[in-house]
Amino acid sequence: MGLNHKRRMKKHLPKRERQELFVPRSPNEVWSADFMADALYCGRRFRTFNVIDDHNREAVDIEIDASITGLRLIRVFERLKIERGLPDVLRRYHGSKFISRTLDKWAYENGVGLDFSRPGKPTDNPFIESFNGSFRDECLNVHWFLSLEDAREKIEIWRCEYNCDRPHSSLGGCTPAEFRRNHSQAGILDFSPVIYSVRGQNAVGSENSLFT
Repeated sequence: MGLNHKRRMKKHLPKRERQELFVPRSPNEVWSADFMADALYCGRRFRTFNVIDDHNREAVDIEIDASITGLRLIRVFERLKIERGLPDVLRRYHGSKFISRTLDKWAYENGVGLDFSRPGKPTDNPFIESFNGSFRDECLNVHWFLSLEDAREKIEIWRCEYNCDRPHSSLGGCTPAEFRRNHSQAGILDFSPVIYSVRGQNAVGSENSLFT
């Protein structure tokens, strides 16, 4: 005689309603961040941690190393806090690096809201997806990187060119730097000095010095 077993019903998480993407009106309102991977000429893999300002599409920082831990991310954001302040909200994807208690605790202590994007849903964060595509096509796929130092130098040069020389149709034909300068000149925000650096050579100056 067979036994009757109650069939267990599979649990389904409620679907997340698609909301209109918030477009910041000022710098440092919302930043987006994501990881990418590439390889040196010798085949050794490395990772990049990309941070952009959603307001003017500026590449705020690109951290490069063989591995990037949660504590390393905190050091990155602590440096950015000194250089330019922190965002109100940080958008990023779910992942082991981003859900670490260390980073969550740091964000809470520094008043930074955390907004997760769903894996495999590029429409959740088109700003960082667009940047990642440009970074891949215009930099990673163009250069041979002989070492991590070589990668850092070439990627930093590209980042500065991306911010200061590359116009964006979404910004009315302005570069990220021009768009930010125009916002500053409108009297909306007072910017602190910005530091662009490549290891071994630093360029420090006021915001205006970057655009002349």
